Amino acid sequence: IRARYGHGARLKYHKEWRMNKKLSGGGELIDQGSHLIDLSRFFLGNLKLKYSKLKSYYWKTNSKVEDNAYLVLENKNGCISFLHCSCTEWKNKFSFEIFCMKGKIEIRGLGGSYGMEKLILLMSNFGATFLPKNRFFFPLKLNSTDLPTGIKYKAGVSAQLKSAVIFAGLNSYGNTEIKEKEKSRDHTENLLKKNSQAIKVINGKEKRIKIFGKKYLNPVNINVPGDPSSAAFVTALTLLNKGSSIKIKNVGLNPTRIGFYEILKKQGANIKFKNLKKKNNEISGDIIVLNSKIKPIRASKKYYVNSTDEYPILFIVAALTKGISVFKGIKDLANKESNRIIEMQNVLSQIGIKTISSKDKLKIYGKGLFDASNKKIYVSKLGDHRICMSSFILAILTGAKLSIKNFETVFTSSPSFLKIMKSLGAKFEVQK
Repeated sequence: IRARYGHGARLKYHKEWRMNKKLSGGGELIDQGSHLIDLSRFFLGNLKLKYSKLKSYYWKTNSKVEDNAYLVLENKNGCISFLHCSCTEWKNKFSFEIFCMKGKIEIRGLGGSYGMEKLILLMSNFGATFLPKNRFFFPLKLNSTDLPTGIKYKAGVSAQLKSAVIFAGLNSYGNTEIKEKEKSRDHTENLLKKNSQAIKVINGKEKRIKIFGKKYLNPVNINVPGDPSSAAFVTALTLLNKGSSIKIKNVGLNPTRIGFYEILKKQGANIKFKNLKKKNNEISGDIIVLNSKIKPIRASKKYYVNSTDEYPILFIVAALTKGISVFKGIKDLANKESNRIIEMQNVLSQIGIKTISSKDKLKIYGKGLFDASNKKIYVSKLGDHRICMSSFILAILTGAKLSIKNFETVFTSSPSFLKIMKSLGAKFEVQK
């Protein structure tokens, strides 16, 4: 057996929980090496250690945990297992090879946990090809097929991947079936429901979506309401700013998109939905927000799917609410445009907010609203619009001086953000 298991390195990885021995218990050997040892024992039985080496090549920490581990194991028949685990890879890596007398088995994992890799593999199942092979970033050449064929897909929490499968299924021969245990955003299926000849949605403990390929689609009139994710930033600003109130008109209030508001209402926030209406299976209405004294936030895993994009601004609300807030089930935030757990910890630490994170949980020790005019916040070129907007709100509320690189990423999701902030009295300077 020859096996490799590796984490993709990223900025400030040495400050994450894996490199803190008090939280992790050790380095790469017990983090990823234990999985490789377990797999080796499954195929080869009991093993004896013949050679081992633990090294810290790159990440230098006070905890002195290794960032690379090498093992050679042997069973009673002399079969060898050579193992290497690392957190200094360029991208996430998993490779497991079993050399047999009459053949070889090779198992490979994805180069990353989220995004282009999964999308490319899904579209390849329909028959599309992407060149160069095994590249998961642009530029790419996409070749369609004359005979796209429907697939069966078990959906995760990504509504984008689910939507991609729906659209690909509509243009494929045969049927495509999607099974969904955790209900993610459902805008795409709502939009298509009037075309019952092409799509059927069966709700239950496990949601099923059936797509009947190559059917004629009836045209629909679409009225797109305001984005609840963009409204979240103004909501947070109003909640925390003394004496403030606001009415945000005609916002999309799809039940799969309002987790942010439900979390805050549970903690005592004065948020109301008014003038509700339904069109094309989508609910919209006005959001009315009043400045409120809220309790520390307790957000369990069940809230994650319906408030994924709003967690950075929720972290700001938690930091400026007195007490300890706890967010669970958030590990996928590490796979967004940036590692939103680490990057938000970095932002908050610059104004003296204590945070503690583990793989799937974050604690924020909120101070309440305070004056940080003697502090400076710097956000590097992350390309993450949510981090940029959340940091902006934090600076407005605390008076901290803020410098953000790559702020133009905000204009992709909220082109009116600066205009709205200026109308509310925010002072800023755009440097080119």
